[in-house]
Parts: sequence; C-alpha cells; structure tokens
Amino acid sequence: MNRAGFVGASASTRTEPRLDGRSPSDLSDDDVDMLRFELAKTEEEIQTLRQVLLAKEKYASDVRRQLGLSPLSTMKQNLSRGWQDVQSSAPYLTASATLDDISHSSVYVRTRDNLSHAGQVTSAALSNVGVAFTRRLAEMRALPLPGPPRSLSHTVSVPTMRHSSTFKSLEEMVVSVKDKVTNNGDASGFQRRSSRHNAS
Repeated sequence: MNRAGFVGASASTRTEPRLDGRSPSDLSDDDVDMLRFELAKTEEEIQTLRQVLLAKEKYASDVRRQLGLSPLSTMKQNLSRGWQDVQSSAPYLTASATLDDISHSSVYVRTRDNLSHAGQVTSAALSNVGVAFTRRLAEMRALPLPGPPRSLSHTVSVPTMRHSSTFKSLEEMVVSVKDKVTNNGDASGFQRRSSRHNAS
C-alpha cells in the first residue's frame, strides 16, 4: 500500500498511501490521517516553492535593471524570439508555401488584375464626375445674380390671364370638381358651365 514518494524541496523521501480505485469511504482511519498529512505537507512545499520562485524573479528583475534592460525591451526580445520560433515551425512553413502557391495561381492573378482594373475605372469615373461638378459650379458662379422677384402684375395682366387657354382649362376643372362635390352634376349644372364659358 506504500510507494516511493515525491522528492521535494526538503529532499526527503516519503511514502504515500495509494487509493487503488477505492472510494474515500473505503479508506481506513490511518489512510485518511496519512493523506491529510501528505496534503498539508504538499501544500507547504508548494508555498515554499512559490516563495523561492518570487525571490528568483525579483533577483532576475534586479539583474535586468543593472544591465539597463527595461521590461519593455525584455518583452520585445521575447516576442521577437517567439516570432522567430513561429516562422521556423512546420505549420507556418506549410501555410506560407500554400499562400505562395495561391498567390501565383492563374485564378488569383486574374482576380487581382480584374480588381485592379475595376479600381482604375471607378477612380477615373469619380474623377470625371468631380471635374464636371467643379465645371458646373464655376459656370453657376459666372452667372449674374437674379434680381428681386417681380410681382405677377409686372409679367402678365390679370385680364389677359383670364382669356388664356390654361386659365380656362383650370377654371373648367375647378367648376367640375365643385359641381361633383355639391351634387349639382345634372344637366342644369352643365348648362350653367356652358353658358359661363360662352360668356367669357
């Protein structure tokens, strides 16, 4: 039931009880006591190792500071070393070779050329629109500013307007709508409209 134990920071050899697939309820009181003792001892060793690791990290930090190495430069070195490791890894080299094959394939080259051509055509079209727009703005600036708005009496007299075909057509539509609204769309309404139209 005992086996060679862990050689830890204290460099002592201990024996550990083995569970051998037994549930905790099947353990004897001696086994439970032994396991609790081992757990306490292991946790104490873990704490000691943490303190040793912390002391070593502090010492390494002091040495870096004395050498003029900042945490940022150390991180840059670690990143650079890590990137070099990645670049020399088999998956990276395989992916790089695959991408290189793709970039030299005929489909990729045609797609790249077509997109480049489309970009050039779009750029030229936008440039032409911009030139036309700028030219039109320049033409508009060259036009004289409009004068103050004129009243209706300055352009066409009211009696002249009444006899125009546009006015007559508009008047007929208004009368027609009025008759429909007031339900006077009978023959007498038609006669009134006709007589009014002939009088004018």
